[in-house]
Amino acid sequence: MKITILTTGSRGDVQPFLALGQGLKQAGYQVKLATHDTFQEMAQEYELAFAAIAGDVQALMASEAGQNMLKSQNPILLIKQYAQMVQPLVAQAIADSWAACQDSDAIIFTATAVWGYDIAEALGIPCFFASLMPQSSTPDFPYPSLPPTLHLGRTLNQLSYPLLMEGFGLIFRQPLNEFRRSQLHLPSIPFGTIYRRLDRLPTPALYGYSSSVVPRPANWSDHIQMTGYWFLDQASDWQPSPALLGFLAAGLPPVYVGFGSMSGEDSVQFTQIILDALQQTGQRGILLTGWGGIAQTELPDDVFLLSSVPHDWLFPQMAAVVHHGGAGTTAAALKAGVPSVVVPFFGDQPFWGDRVMKLGTSPSPIPKAELTVDRLAAAITTAVTNPVMQQQAKAIGAAIRAENGVEEAIGAIERYLVHSKYQSAQYV
Repeated sequence: MKITILTTGSRGDVQPFLALGQGLKQAGYQVKLATHDTFQEMAQEYELAFAAIAGDVQALMASEAGQNMLKSQNPILLIKQYAQMVQPLVAQAIADSWAACQDSDAIIFTATAVWGYDIAEALGIPCFFASLMPQSSTPDFPYPSLPPTLHLGRTLNQLSYPLLMEGFGLIFRQPLNEFRRSQLHLPSIPFGTIYRRLDRLPTPALYGYSSSVVPRPANWSDHIQMTGYWFLDQASDWQPSPALLGFLAAGLPPVYVGFGSMSGEDSVQFTQIILDALQQTGQRGILLTGWGGIAQTELPDDVFLLSSVPHDWLFPQMAAVVHHGGAGTTAAALKAGVPSVVVPFFGDQPFWGDRVMKLGTSPSPIPKAELTVDRLAAAITTAVTNPVMQQQAKAIGAAIRAENGVEEAIGAIERYLVHSKYQSAQYV
């Protein structure tokens, strides 16, 4: 059976789907990952078929619109700024996805590739919605891109999901309806129903995070599965450099600092805050440049600079992990059993920062706009010296390591496929 995974975004958005694809391949499925060509080499490394979808997240995040989005604290404005970045690419991304799915027997798609539902409809094949954060309505907490300190009450919490998601869906509505009419020969999608329609059948949903981090809402129905995290196995041929091994062996466990795909115009100032905070706390540091806007300035001897490293190898050796609160990095830090310090930029990052704080594995998150040397130094000191926080981080890490999110997701997929075949046989 051939399964195509449609996803877009940064490495943190895509890497868990590489893990899911790898698991499906090991279970006997033929898997194709359809995403930006930035990730073709990674897909090939894990022996997955690959198809390119238009878009370059690194370039978009570095653009003026991307920089404005990173500064936004308003979720409505954030959607508008995101639309400015991606709307010119949407029509081509839909066409690329259609081409990628032609030989598919099932499709897994994300919220940013919601046209996977339409393609499955046209091809008459099963599909699965997949996400790394909660996107099904619940009264328990507001939509994750809203400030977690916003106390809306249960009714407005539940309403925030269709309001925010359908607002986001307006970005795709015009090109998607044009594609449905001209290529798929399907009717247009009514206004405000791009995501709501997923509940009609309902479409099975797979959430790739742990219930020990976000408990399952009581109002969710059985078609929504929380599987646990989808962790990618470390590449068998990856080896740390002798310089990195030497640095780790030369002293106490350092503090990791990295911000994923979050870039910044003020990278020199940002880097200086990090270096000054490490100096103030007396902590050694490992800085990951990545796309994260950490300037490659002259560094002291007790700070080591890396361009990339597998989180599952490095994080367990750290005293604490300072990061942006992306879903993937948050999961890796939790799995490693070490405290976090979260500096959220935008989107769902404040949600994950709030979650780890409530779990007791992190001090209060520090919004990027409010980051100072003293605040960062105080948070790092708490993370590396608070024994209760360290013990809680170890306990949560053990619980997450005991889960197998990929295996659970595959089981949910297979149960649905068997059931859908049975249903189809009834109506032949």
